Amino acid sequence: MKKPKKKHALLLLLSAGLLTTAVPAYAAESAAQGSAPQQTPPVNIVLDGKRIQPVADPKIVDGAVLVPMRGLFEAQGAKLAWDGATKTVTATKGDAKLTYRLGESLAELNGRTLQVDVPGQVADGHTLVPLRMVSEALGSTVVWEEDARTVRITSAALIGKEASIRWGVNLRSAPDAESEAAEELLPAGAKVTVLREASPFWLEVSTEDGRTGYISAKPKYTDYTSSALRDKQADELLAYGMTFAGTPYEFGASPDQTATFDCSSFVKRVFADTLGIELPRVSYDQAKEGQEVKIEDLRKGDLLFFGARGLDIGHVGIYAGDNQILHTYSKKYGVRLEAFSDSWKERFVTARRVF
Repeated sequence: MKKPKKKHALLLLLSAGLLTTAVPAYAAESAAQGSAPQQTPPVNIVLDGKRIQPVADPKIVDGAVLVPMRGLFEAQGAKLAWDGATKTVTATKGDAKLTYRLGESLAELNGRTLQVDVPGQVADGHTLVPLRMVSEALGSTVVWEEDARTVRITSAALIGKEASIRWGVNLRSAPDAESEAAEELLPAGAKVTVLREASPFWLEVSTEDGRTGYISAKPKYTDYTSSALRDKQADELLAYGMTFAGTPYEFGASPDQTATFDCSSFVKRVFADTLGIELPRVSYDQAKEGQEVKIEDLRKGDLLFFGARGLDIGHVGIYAGDNQILHTYSKKYGVRLEAFSDSWKERFVTARRVF
């Protein structure tokens, strides 16, 4: 009977040993799991009640929210210019002009020096700038909601300008052609109040029956216009036209394709695709559209007409600003941007503004 007792005692000792080694291991594992850092919720940005999604997540540095530069400026209706050599951004909105050099603790607003508590920086390939400094310089107010980790930006003032619908247009839930649309079009003749220029191609509006949404800002749909909107649309028009740089010239090219262009088919395509403006096929007829503009009053996007091939009007180009023309006329160059030189001015006949 003694041997079984010893065997039983030995088993108890072995079991106790296993428990003493297993419990610390389990405790260590539990401690490791318990000490795993919790993921910080992202920062939300809401502009005039609408959430905006920047190309990169906002970053909090020393209590300041830094966000990607371009999206922040453009969402608030500012025009942006970036000098990569000096890493300097210049933003203009109405009478406000903000200049800031990345990494510095001072900015300039209309000649007045501003203190930048947390300088802008480059992170993961994105240029980040202080949200509050930029927004307040553009006339907006900024509120930080700690619990919700949300920045609320309110524009300085809504436009509140009445406009008439020219052509039936969808009222959408977001400034996006893929967003949800109301069941019925806003009909021609209906009145809307323009609240905000959401982008070069979208207006935020309220309707006569109190609904709020977005409609196309293309000239075809409403009689609303502003110098700021037109300038942005001209930039989009020219940027799209430049995507065809080098496309071969072909006299009489079909307007239904983009493999080749002549001067008027190029102009017709760019205006239709960008702004929904349908121009006649040939330059002579295009010169009858819109309003005449004096050469000293030219703006980006105006049409320039020239004598060519023995015709009073035989060539057309798009004024690109800074004394430049975007056009095509030569098999050697195709679509190109070039100076509005004296030789072109000698052949200049008229300019027309169609938006």
